Amino acid sequence: MATKRIVGQVLPEERDEIQQLFERRNGLNELARIVTADNIELYEKLVKDLGETGTRFHQWWERMEQKYQWEGCDDSSWEINFNTCDIYLVGGQCDGCGA
Repeated sequence: MATKRIVGQVLPEERDEIQQLFERRNGLNELARIVTADNIELYEKLVKDLGETGTRFHQWWERMEQKYQWEGCDDSSWEINFNTCDIYLVGGQCDGCGA
């Protein structure tokens, strides 16, 4: 069974940055469900924006992990509670990380 526990917290400004990226990524994913390759210009812009947003999203997590030194392991991931700024380690059986 997967576990979930608090491993840290971020500042409200940091939370706001990832929340904006999270919402943008979700919006782009919804748009991707209805845009077809028939509209080449819009499709190419969407693909590019999805890639850039995904990269920025991933980079945020890497920056915060470096800054705060959160625990983690291969079969786990982090989640954020946007209301509390708490960071959770979510994953299966992690050897040595205590999750």
